[in-house]
Amino acid sequence: MKKATFLLTGIMATSCAQQKAISYPQTATVDTVDTYFGVSVPDPYRWLENDTSAATASWVKAQNEITNNYLEHIPFRQDLLKRLTELANYERISAPFKKHGKYYFYKNDGLQNQSVLYVQDALNSEARVFLDPNKLSDDGTVALTSLSFSNNGKYAAYTISRSGSDWREIYVMDVATGSLLDDHITWAKFTDAAWQGDGFYYSAYDAPSKGKEFSNVNEHHKIYYHKLGEPQQNDRLVYENKAYPKRFYTAQVSEDERVLFIYESGEGRGNALFMQDLTQKSAPVVPLASDFDYQYTPIEVIGNRIYFFTNYQAAKNKIMAAELQSPELVNWKEVVPEKEQVLSDVRVIGGKLFLTYDKDASNHAYVYDLQGKELQEIELPSLGSVSFNGDKDDEECFFSFTSFTIPGATYKYDVQKNSYELFRAPKVKFHSDDFVTEQVFFPSKDGAKIPMFLTYQKGLKKNGKNPVFLYGYGGFNISLYPSFSINRIPFLENGGIYVQVNLRGGSEYGEDWHVAGTKMQKQNVFNDFIAAAEYLIDNKYTNPQKIAIVGGSNGGLLVGACMTQRPDLFRVAIPQVGVMDMLRYHKFTIGWNWASDYGTSEDSKEMFEYLKGYSPLHNLKKGTKYPATLVTTADHDDRVVPAHSFKFAATLQACNEGSNPTLIRIDSKAGHGAGKPMSKILEEQADVYGFIMYNLNMKPKF
Repeated sequence: MKKATFLLTGIMATSCAQQKAISYPQTATVDTVDTYFGVSVPDPYRWLENDTSAATASWVKAQNEITNNYLEHIPFRQDLLKRLTELANYERISAPFKKHGKYYFYKNDGLQNQSVLYVQDALNSEARVFLDPNKLSDDGTVALTSLSFSNNGKYAAYTISRSGSDWREIYVMDVATGSLLDDHITWAKFTDAAWQGDGFYYSAYDAPSKGKEFSNVNEHHKIYYHKLGEPQQNDRLVYENKAYPKRFYTAQVSEDERVLFIYESGEGRGNALFMQDLTQKSAPVVPLASDFDYQYTPIEVIGNRIYFFTNYQAAKNKIMAAELQSPELVNWKEVVPEKEQVLSDVRVIGGKLFLTYDKDASNHAYVYDLQGKELQEIELPSLGSVSFNGDKDDEECFFSFTSFTIPGATYKYDVQKNSYELFRAPKVKFHSDDFVTEQVFFPSKDGAKIPMFLTYQKGLKKNGKNPVFLYGYGGFNISLYPSFSINRIPFLENGGIYVQVNLRGGSEYGEDWHVAGTKMQKQNVFNDFIAAAEYLIDNKYTNPQKIAIVGGSNGGLLVGACMTQRPDLFRVAIPQVGVMDMLRYHKFTIGWNWASDYGTSEDSKEMFEYLKGYSPLHNLKKGTKYPATLVTTADHDDRVVPAHSFKFAATLQACNEGSNPTLIRIDSKAGHGAGKPMSKILEEQADVYGFIMYNLNMKPKF
């Protein structure tokens, strides 16, 4: 690829006028041109990729001023924020988990920025604070991201994220006293602490260049062993692969500390898996599965048997097992073979296998013995999502359940009686019985049958006039299950329909469904989403002037592609932290890891042309009337760097014809979304839903 880059001109920002005549900042352009297989592709806003420059900071400030002014003039925004705050102000408690004879759970009193970790000696005893992340920062922007206990129960290592970044720091505390040890690990990423003996394994990168912590490509991931009391620079390098600097390397230790598992990923759709016998000094690292075509995940080591979750020659997943003495893939035996439904989760609790299967994007739960015999199905409260908590030796089991209208409740399950009782449920200030969820199936452009869920008030009339919030993702083998969110309630209470589409590219129907939405089949995902909107229109739920499309990350790409391909079909578009530049995405942080789903512009002429054919940034056309658009991103997003959103928003403002607003909301001290404090969540949701409801011409009552 040949590049030619020239100096940029100055940036000029104009003040914001009234909402109907927005005067956008006059974004500077540069004469940057990339050449791909003989094709010249201009990149006039390349300078916005420099997220630490003064010019970019000025542009961000100017854009935020205009956006904030627009949002502040939405007449019902404050009432919407008040209603969202009222709804969010309820006690949320996670399912308990047991460690070393004590019970732990996360609790948020309602409006706390971060949930607090509590401990209790028995389920009916008084709970006390074990770790409060709200005390780790003044503004709630430090989040607790993982916790692991040493096997002797004396220590707990926890990881934190600052301002939503993927970078992790690891601290160690004394469980009995709650006091911190001197141990402190920095520049860790995609890791927790895997304990063994008087220390733990973790994964980290070398310290990044100053000023490029959130944008430079991440390379040379390594696994280290940290011994308590030692400085980080003395940590022992356990594993690296210099031949493949852009892969991930992650450690997992069996509960009995006999085995170290090492994952190597980032090449294909699966991972390689290695094992080391920790009972023998200087034992070799043995490859179990060295290809990247399938996923290989150790579930548990029980006696001399290792259980694995895998899609090896099983597109809908299965459970296999091998003996410790001969753990290589060639020796694995099926325990639970592939079935018609997709196996999505496996837990070993109380000496039994708790399996979660997916049928048409809803969870179903079963209990099997360790030999693979089905013992019973757990009849769940309704169509929804389930998550089990427990360890292999626990005599009791808890599970969380949620749906579109049921907030997350916790149940206590009796394995012997195959019965469960409600353990605790939150109390939310809305009437769930007033709403209903239906699932419909519709044909996509090529005839594929696509499912989607619709949630709305009972008694809704199919008059073609209902406002719709259309949400999708469609990628990376990720399923969208029924889930509850207070953010949707004001929209639903005011006559809106929340629609969640299960697009190809996810894992709802297994690996074949995933592959059907990847690389040079990615257009299937956009066709599915477009067909969903057309189905809703044809069946009199709504019309094009009443549809808002929303998606984040890969879902932001979805929104960007659909609004550029069918700007006539949608009234509002909200691409959140989206991948918008499909020609350069792989050049930032961990973007290279998405090539298994997307391919890259460097792979081949055909792949370049395909990517350019749908890349949101490269398909905006001057003189086109685009939907009212609010692009969202954040300054600490080092997953999908904000340059994607910056360049897309600048181009959209230059291309859009007509009076529809084309704004960008750039959050500060925030990242890709995980760990965001409640105060920021409420402000963002008030802005997003306010923008949607205002531009759908809704007249909400709060």
